[in-house]
Order: sequence, then C-alpha cells, then structure tokens
Amino acid sequence: MDHVAPTVAAIGLAELGEQLSSLRLRTAAALREMEQSLLRHGQLVAVVCSRQASGIEILDGFKRLIGARSLGWTTLRAEVHDVCGPAAKLLLWRSNARQELSELEEAWLVHALYRDDRLTQPQIAQLLGRHKSWVYRRMVLAEGLADEVTADVRLGLVSTTCARELGRLPRGNQPKVAQVIARRGLTTRQTTRLIDQLLAAADDRARAAVLADAERTSPPVVTTARRTPVTPGEAMIADAAALAARATRLHTRLLERPLASLGPEVARVVAGRLGELSSVLAALCATLPASRASSPEARHGA
Repeated sequence: MDHVAPTVAAIGLAELGEQLSSLRLRTAAALREMEQSLLRHGQLVAVVCSRQASGIEILDGFKRLIGARSLGWTTLRAEVHDVCGPAAKLLLWRSNARQELSELEEAWLVHALYRDDRLTQPQIAQLLGRHKSWVYRRMVLAEGLADEVTADVRLGLVSTTCARELGRLPRGNQPKVAQVIARRGLTTRQTTRLIDQLLAAADDRARAAVLADAERTSPPVVTTARRTPVTPGEAMIADAAALAARATRLHTRLLERPLASLGPEVARVVAGRLGELSSVLAALCATLPASRASSPEARHGA
C-alpha cells in the first residue's frame, strides 16, 4: 500500500458510501454509546475512507455515521485515502488493530479478499501478517455459516462466539439451533455443550430430543416487566401508542438508509419482515374506519 498522505475534509453524509459495512458488526448498545459520545463530545476521531471510482467509501467509522444520522448532522470529518480493492480492506484491518475485530468480522474480511479480490489464501496471510492456517480457519468460519445465522448475528440475536460454535454443525441444521439459542438466551458455554450433544447424537430423532431438552431446561431470555392493561380499552390505547411509536421509529430508519446497506443476508430477512408487516397494516387500515365510525363520538357528530 502506498504512503501518500490522506486528505482530511468535512464530507456530506450522503456522499459516504457503505459498501464495506457488511464486514462489520454494530450492536445496539455500541450504537447508543456512540450516539451519546457524539452528542456530548462531538466527533473526536475522523472516519477513515477510501476514494474509489464509485465515490468515497467508509472503511472505519460506520457507528459514527449512524450516530451522526440519528443526531441530524449533515457532515462528518473524514480522512480520505486514495486506495481501493485489497489495499482498502488492508486499511480497514489496520484501522481496527487496537480494538480488534471479532473472529466473525475477520472471517468476513478474509472471505471478501478471497472471493471479491481473488487473492489466494497465502497472499491473504502475507497481506494481513497472519499464518496460512489462520486464514484457512477464518474461511471455514465464513463459508460454514448458514445465511440465516449470519443474519441473526448481524441483527444481534446470536453472539459471534455462539455463531462460531454453530459453524461446527452442517449448514442445514444451524438455523433451528440458532432459534433455540436466541429464544433461550444461551451463553457461549451452554451453546458449546449443546453443539457437542448434537454432534454426538446418533440420528435425527436423537438430535430432536437434544433440542427439545434444551428448550425445556434452559431459562428463557428475561425481558423487563411492564404493567398489563386492565381493561380492553386500556389494552387498545396501549397497543395504539406502542404501534405509533414503533411505526415512527421504523419509518425514520427506512428513510435513513437503503436496505442494501445492511448486507445481503440481513436485507433479505428485513425485506421479508416488511412484506409481512405490509399485509398486517393493510388489514388494520381496512378495519380502522369502521371501528372509528362506530364510536359514540362519531355517532354524536353525525
């Protein structure tokens, strides 16, 4: 990679591309922390970008970009390097050397260098300063995970360490096990034990029994208790308020970024959920006029 000094400038948020965002994870907690930091202290560190034929692409600073959007900012201070292809991904790797990437993020990066940039595994090892066996293990992890599991990780439903354990199973068996892990809130240690038991099971019936036992014996994820509405009217008011708040938040998020920027696996899952939501909302919208027309206030007005 060359040593040409980068340029530093204020770049409009709309000009910052996110093609490499699929190589990074962003938990809800990390996004909240970043937004609060930007609100209290402003932007302390420039986002790292590369200048490519398609425009300016972010290499490091995706959480800062999302936080800036949430706060209504129009620009971010950016450090722009004239690199592309493998050199850009190497810069992403170096920019995260201090806080370190997760194993899964490393796997995605290695996979992108191998599949997109057509580098060999020995070339990737030399580029990243790692042993060939390390590259091979990351490739196995990236290609061994089912798309549904990858989407669950990106959505924060399954941790990266649990996903690593899931990679020991055949791809077709992973989604159902991932659902159990998410529903029951299994730790990495519990997940490892469950995977060990599934791998030791003699047949499909035995594996089903192992999963059923995990569902039965593992405590479910605990959610914050809320007061239950007492009357049907209270329940409708609570549902309407919750729906309005969620709809507003979802609308804002959909306006903020295209689904494609979430990565192919997550975009596919989100698009499916939005399709289901459209049907539900269409049915609700068809019911609302008749319900409101039958209210005492409407009859009095008539």
